[in-house]
Amino acid sequence: MLKQRQIPALLVIVAISLWVTLAGNYSFFSNLLDIYPVSWGNIGFIGSLAVLLVAVTNILVSPFAVGRLFKPFLVSILLISAASAYFMDAYNVIISSEVLESALQTDASESLGLLNARLFMYLVFGGVLPGLLVWVLPVKKQGVLRSLLSRGKLMAISSVAIVAMLLLFNSSYASFFREHKSVRFYTNPETPIYTAIKYVKQKLDVAESIAYQKIGLDAKQQPAQGKRRLIVLVVGETARWDHFSLNGYGKATNPALAKRNVVSFDHVSSCGTATAVSVPCMFSILDRDHYSEKQAKATDNVLDIAQRAGITVAWMDNNSDSKGVALRVPYTNYRNPEINKQCDDECRDIGMLEGVQKLVSSTPSGDILVVLHQMGSHGPEYAKRYPKSFEKFKPSCSSNLLEQCSQEEIDNAYDNSILYTDFFLGQVIDYLRSVSSDFSPAMLYISDHGESLGEKGIFLHGFPYALAPESQKHVPMIFWSGQEFAQAQHKLNEQGFSHREFSQDNLFHTLLGLMDVKTSVYQPAMDIFSS
Repeated sequence: MLKQRQIPALLVIVAISLWVTLAGNYSFFSNLLDIYPVSWGNIGFIGSLAVLLVAVTNILVSPFAVGRLFKPFLVSILLISAASAYFMDAYNVIISSEVLESALQTDASESLGLLNARLFMYLVFGGVLPGLLVWVLPVKKQGVLRSLLSRGKLMAISSVAIVAMLLLFNSSYASFFREHKSVRFYTNPETPIYTAIKYVKQKLDVAESIAYQKIGLDAKQQPAQGKRRLIVLVVGETARWDHFSLNGYGKATNPALAKRNVVSFDHVSSCGTATAVSVPCMFSILDRDHYSEKQAKATDNVLDIAQRAGITVAWMDNNSDSKGVALRVPYTNYRNPEINKQCDDECRDIGMLEGVQKLVSSTPSGDILVVLHQMGSHGPEYAKRYPKSFEKFKPSCSSNLLEQCSQEEIDNAYDNSILYTDFFLGQVIDYLRSVSSDFSPAMLYISDHGESLGEKGIFLHGFPYALAPESQKHVPMIFWSGQEFAQAQHKLNEQGFSHREFSQDNLFHTLLGLMDVKTSVYQPAMDIFSS
């Protein structure tokens, strides 16, 4: 009987590295070829990058692909590479910490919205089938010492290959690393592995307990002169400033707001490019430059201070959750059809308005601050974000495979979702007007972050902030109030006020100012309506 030939473990590792480099790096090489087109002058450098990626993957994989972990680890690398390749190829996104955080916090409904045949093909042909092949291969077994020595040799040879490539094409690499830093974030599996390690490190750091810090313990609200205050803060989702007709966009995406005497601010930047960062950051006293998840979770936010000052605070959510902001204030989930009576294919933002009405009618005294967290324009299935009756701009993209739709179809679907947000905000304002005999009403709307709609081949959001296009950071902010907010109205009447630069850093202090809460942590200079 013939003895089955066993394959050296190092050969399997090199084969996996070669497969992942060639099959999982379309986005990397596509972006690379945009900068270095195929020519006799560039072909050597392009080839050297392929060699470098194989060598780096060898070094990353070798220390962990040992003993009983050998096959499970390599199969995991194949699956991670296949999934990462799909999202980079389909949406041209970078697998950043923000993207990973969003993916891990995505609920079942949002996850289903990402499933399609192309993702299945990537996983099967890029991960599952090669993984099955690795699993059944007869790999030559080695003792621990010999295994470590052989891995060390492979890592040494790979290191020599890397140095050789850098020396052979040193001028090209100097230019590449200096002028085209963003391209390296498309390397696969290097970037996903780096991001995963960074993310785990961040979470372990957050898990280390630090003393919870209550701030604004001296918070007191100035008694309202006359009517009670009612402020509705609407936190938008994935809205772009430049797709609001209030801001000069060519299509009429804001017919409702255009009739309601609102002020739209021209230059407002987000704290992050993903909900998991922007939402907790904007409610935190920490500004974007000093924000950390760990510190924010261990410190009171503006809602805690408002509640301590005696204001009735509530968070109503038609999105995934509050990202930890509403842990200490009343919270209601409006993605539940038993609570939200405005549900068809999915629960609609407008259903939260009924919650506001109930809250107001059941609160006989004191001021009220209510946060409405929208589903807004959450992608990639923009067409699901609005009822069919709001499909004004046609033809529109109904697929989550955005690259299969034309730019016009993508824009139309997205613009229809903005149109529905416009309707929702108009209804909020109309309700506030209807109770203005009993309340001094105001509405402030601000989106968590923006969105890429295919510009330069980039879709969705979550890019590292320093590399993110403006479309992911430039967000709409809209204000409406009754005349009782005299200070705010005075500022709004100042010439050029809405053209000034603000950011989500201003929200903490602006809310305290609107509610007239006096506390030592309030900074008038950060309150956009302060004199």
